[in-house]
Amino acid sequence: MDENVVANGLKQYIVVKLDNEQYGIDISFVDNIVRMQQITRVPKAQSYFAGVINLRGEIIPVMNLRLKFGLEQRENTNATRIIIVKPESNAKIGILVDEVHEVVTLEEENIEKTVYDEQGMNLLGVGKYKDTLISLLNIQGIISELDNG
Repeated sequence: MDENVVANGLKQYIVVKLDNEQYGIDISFVDNIVRMQQITRVPKAQSYFAGVINLRGEIIPVMNLRLKFGLEQRENTNATRIIIVKPESNAKIGILVDEVHEVVTLEEENIEKTVYDEQGMNLLGVGKYKDTLISLLNIQGIISELDNG
């Protein structure tokens, strides 16, 4: 079922940072990670929709995760990245993050699934890794909200 489930119930996530918070993105959804590049604005789009990029001839919409989560906009840095994700039945979309930190493997028992955010669709739960907590993003929920937005 999940491509990222390895032996013994282990799952892999790419850990990204927004401000001082860490978020995990299911590695099975990640198609590519690219450096910041020119984003072309699209008129009358949602406020958190940054625009589109041209990635090797493919036009990909980009969502600013900071704005999506109600954080203040900030200048992009050398660490800013666009993570290209491709959920099962959806087209590719870019997610703008402050920085990509690392890939972690979490055991199923270290994931608390009973966490809900205000909208109830952005988070799947919280993972415990070493001495930190990682909010696990519900990529399908975030993308479907953009499609329906």
